[in-house]
Amino acid sequence: MNPKVPIRKLVAEVLAELERLNYAENTRNTYRRFYNRLIAFADSIGETVYSEDLGNKYLRMHHHFDLDIYTNSSHRTFRGQARCIRVLGDYQLHGAILRRRTTKAPYERTPQFAEALKSYQKECVCQNYSEQGMRTRIYRAQLFIDYLDDCGMTSLSLLTAQHLSDYTRTIAGYHKKSISAILTTLRSFLRFLYLNGYHEKDLSSDVPKLKQPHFPKIPSAWKPEDVKRVLESVDRGNPNGKRDYAILLMVARLGMRVQDIKEIRLTNLNWATRSIEIVQHKTKQTVSYPILDDIGWAIIDYLKNGRPKTESPHLFVRHHAPFETFGTHANLHNIITKYTRLAGIKLRTGASQGMHSLRHTLASVLLEQETPLPVISEILGHMSTISTSVYLKIDLEGLRKCALDPDEVFHHDNI
Repeated sequence: MNPKVPIRKLVAEVLAELERLNYAENTRNTYRRFYNRLIAFADSIGETVYSEDLGNKYLRMHHHFDLDIYTNSSHRTFRGQARCIRVLGDYQLHGAILRRRTTKAPYERTPQFAEALKSYQKECVCQNYSEQGMRTRIYRAQLFIDYLDDCGMTSLSLLTAQHLSDYTRTIAGYHKKSISAILTTLRSFLRFLYLNGYHEKDLSSDVPKLKQPHFPKIPSAWKPEDVKRVLESVDRGNPNGKRDYAILLMVARLGMRVQDIKEIRLTNLNWATRSIEIVQHKTKQTVSYPILDDIGWAIIDYLKNGRPKTESPHLFVRHHAPFETFGTHANLHNIITKYTRLAGIKLRTGASQGMHSLRHTLASVLLEQETPLPVISEILGHMSTISTSVYLKIDLEGLRKCALDPDEVFHHDNI
């Protein structure tokens, strides 16, 4: 973009973009009033072109702060003014209105290890790790690097088994699953250092091993009647309710993962075959879900009467401007929480209350209907029945059928 564009023209373009993105009229009026005052201030000091310095001057004179000292923790009265200024600067530089939701400062690499960490990140990409898997691996590698920096280490080539032993002691108080995951990442990182010439020895074998028996946590499952109450609590007379009802049905009736639901595009809906055809985010496998009658009518109702006007290719979008798809890390927990409260359902202490628990409920119901494990695995999108077998622990009715009658045992012994 041209940074020399007159401030009046820049403001006009920003307001037009806000309207194109379907920002509410009241919101656009708030921006307009702020920019009118900013233009008047620019005229008073003889400025005709917008700059960050001009914006900061205005904020200091009229609101007693500037962007150099503004943080997300600053008083909420500053947020609106800061947002207006940043929108103007973003559009001037990028020709777009960016969403800024930074919740923490970006990680700053220690200089002596920056190259190695960047190379390891590229290696993770080449290994086709999922976005979440790569993010956690890089985060754990950063923690290890920060530890080495605190110890005064200047080069990864100086790393010894003693450093690994000392670092392991710092995580001794963590949960066993966390320790196991950290040590796994550490072995991967050390193997990478050896294979890429950062260290002359493969130290991955020197990382302590943690015995971690496989005792999966018993999944939390809802009572079928509670799932029905949650669905009935949704107000399907408003756009949000129409969207939320369709999403909840997809999880409860099809067992779809939230990430897959967020990524459904309009082109994934095959009305001719009454199916939803997608590539699962977690398994990278192509799957086809049936559009059951209730789900189909819920989607149609949302598309016709609830979905806001938007250029987004995704089926489900946020209902406040700009109307885009849900964020990458959005787990839609607020949706299930909202309707659980409206339905007056109280879950037992420690029970999972998120969307994923509805998948557990579907698995439980299917087990009670004596559905074979391979079929349940396919429905839930599991790569192996091993992942599905954990649901055997919540098939209480099935377990009761397996219970032994003491009288029958004693009678058998006396034969």
